[in-house]
Amino acid sequence: MSKPPLLIIEDESAVMSFLRAALERNGYQIVGASSGAEGLKLLESGTYSAVISDMRTPGGVTGADVHAWIRANRPELLHRILFITGDTVNQETMAILQKTGAPCIEKPFRVGQLLKSVEMLIAGRAQ
Repeated sequence: MSKPPLLIIEDESAVMSFLRAALERNGYQIVGASSGAEGLKLLESGTYSAVISDMRTPGGVTGADVHAWIRANRPELLHRILFITGDTVNQETMAILQKTGAPCIEKPFRVGQLLKSVEMLIAGRAQ
């Protein structure tokens, strides 16, 4: 039986394409959402191995909002969320990362770094 897919919440199409290609090439199934709001709708109705979410997406639902929703509604995924961001120097971003304790990889990242992070995520071990 195959594992549930990974949910990726990413609004930049080039980054989404990179993530999808890298992960599918390594045997992962991917479900993509282009906004936090779309990601929450998918989380309400689907089962996922883990969630990879950009910190900032359009539409008013941020990575922090996705994390808060998961904490309240899907706690089994709480230690299976990985943030991606190009903005780790922003104080608000740093505060969110410290508050949630969720792992984060910074854009641009390498395929190897992504795969290692996802493997640890699915194993339930934060990096």
